[in-house]
Amino acid sequence: MTSLTDKHQRLKDLVATYPSAAIAFSGGVDSTFLLAVAFDLLGDKVAAVTGRSLSFPARELNAAKAFATERGVRHYLVDSEELDLPGFDHNPPNRCYLCKKELFGKIKALAKEKKLAVVMEASNVDDEGDYRPGLTALAELEIVSPLRAARLTKDEIRALSKDLSLPTWDKPSFACLASRFPYGEEITPERLSLLDQAEQFLLDLGLRQARARLHEKATLVRIETDEAGLAIIFKDSNRLKIHEFLKSLGFTYVAVDLLGYRTGSMNATLPKA
Repeated sequence: MTSLTDKHQRLKDLVATYPSAAIAFSGGVDSTFLLAVAFDLLGDKVAAVTGRSLSFPARELNAAKAFATERGVRHYLVDSEELDLPGFDHNPPNRCYLCKKELFGKIKALAKEKKLAVVMEASNVDDEGDYRPGLTALAELEIVSPLRAARLTKDEIRALSKDLSLPTWDKPSFACLASRFPYGEEITPERLSLLDQAEQFLLDLGLRQARARLHEKATLVRIETDEAGLAIIFKDSNRLKIHEFLKSLGFTYVAVDLLGYRTGSMNATLPKA
């Protein structure tokens, strides 16, 4: 079995083979770790690139900006509005493919303009175990995925991030707000805003891991959180506060998922094949 030290070294060896790189940077656990490793190896030959859209909350964008500024990394923003893509708003099963193809096409164009040799992104080995059509788009665009190539898992990336004193080592996982919709449910700017407000309210209440998933044409919102989050929800008057606030956003029903938070829960509606 390959040790974590060996995987880390393998990652550094892979990144070091390139003279320069644009790192697709969301500010999450994986992309922050990849950016830190690449910047340590390549210095000012590295630039971070973040996509800006309605499905990417301002809190996440601001965190990405702050990290890049603090580390002295060149940071570019590209506007990537998924809702302008034909068919995206109908939320088809290949939604993630459409999004990644458009976003990484723009990042690749920016990298060429800035004379950066390659575009790197931060998917990990765990992403191979779920339905991830976006990985197909990455392959088609020849985007480099060093964390997967080094066979690093999410937990290993967190452990290495802690060793590197990165502030994101224990940051809750995040996916774009479009992932909160069942396939076939219409995605609109208004609905994205409602879910953003719902999740921000839950975070302000003290939950660290929270998803507000939309159902039944926006009449029902289903909350996913971890064990600590469940305890907060059912503490004192929090349950009623949450219900009242989400109802004020226009939801008729507010539900809490008994299985708690899990990635890709909307994929449960897809055919097993």
